[in-house]
Amino acid sequence: MKVLITGGCGFIGCNIANIYSKRGDKVIVLDDLSRMGSEKNLEWLKQTQKIDFIKQDISDYKGLKAAVKKNKDVDVIYHMAAQVAVTTSVTDPRRDFEINAQGTFNLLEAVREFQLNPVIIYASTNKVYGEMLDLKITDKNNTYQYLDLKNGISETRQLDFHSPYGCSKGSADQYVLDYARIYGINTAVMRQSCIYGQRQFGVEDQGWVAHFTICAVLNRPITIYGDGKQVRDVLCVDDLVGLFDLAYRNINKIKGAAFNIGGGINNQMSLLELISMLENKLNRKIEVKYAPWRPGDQKIYVSDISKAKEILGWQPKISKEKGIDMLIEWVIKNKELFK
Repeated sequence: MKVLITGGCGFIGCNIANIYSKRGDKVIVLDDLSRMGSEKNLEWLKQTQKIDFIKQDISDYKGLKAAVKKNKDVDVIYHMAAQVAVTTSVTDPRRDFEINAQGTFNLLEAVREFQLNPVIIYASTNKVYGEMLDLKITDKNNTYQYLDLKNGISETRQLDFHSPYGCSKGSADQYVLDYARIYGINTAVMRQSCIYGQRQFGVEDQGWVAHFTICAVLNRPITIYGDGKQVRDVLCVDDLVGLFDLAYRNINKIKGAAFNIGGGINNQMSLLELISMLENKLNRKIEVKYAPWRPGDQKIYVSDISKAKEILGWQPKISKEKGIDMLIEWVIKNKELFK
């Protein structure tokens, strides 16, 4: 098969490329290399796998259209290219819109214009649900927990785009779904919670699990914004790539559908819990500083992943404990990448 990955040098994208290339599939990686760490991921891919690389900004329609036309026989497009930080969207909302909303629209239009028929799997975000201030939350064992939602947030939750990032990703989310309805394009949307794993160059405003792990291994201080009781369900990237492949192979079941995807209730974790886990695994105290809450930060977000389990038979295989062990091992082996 032939696979095209936008944002293919990003954290998730390069993991998708690695798996498919190892399997012997034809892999085309499209990226503008603007994200920190993307050039290092490209170098890694070129050293370990056979891939084709296209340097392209998805907000440039002419260039993106030419790349799509060149690969008209592609079987699946994993659309991972994005501006990924809420903080960046607040400081530069125009660029955030150009990449996330307009870039996704450009991809859909290129596929429609050439009358192609690939599967398109889009990486959306839990931020499409906003702050969810109506939900009752309790402080239990020094972590925030839902009072009434036993399984987390399901896809029936009302959308509420919050922050420029939420608006741009949410707009793209809806366009991807609507192009299945109106034009019959084989699309599906994955509203992802906290994804972590190898090849993730996490920074302070995005990729907190990797950022905390990198800081802990390199003995750097960590800043927590808020009180650290914030909870997310965390999912190892290996499990996510497995889900993507299932989605592609079962597009007839899920065309035009959205799924909430994360580690689920069995893999939820607070910021403070991760700090404690890292201290235990590394056998040393981590320096932690505190700063004010960031605007729009959810006190808790846990995905109800039962829809993906019911329709695709998918559920996470890698526990948060095992996944963090794998991430620590990768950071220790690749310290030179973080200088």
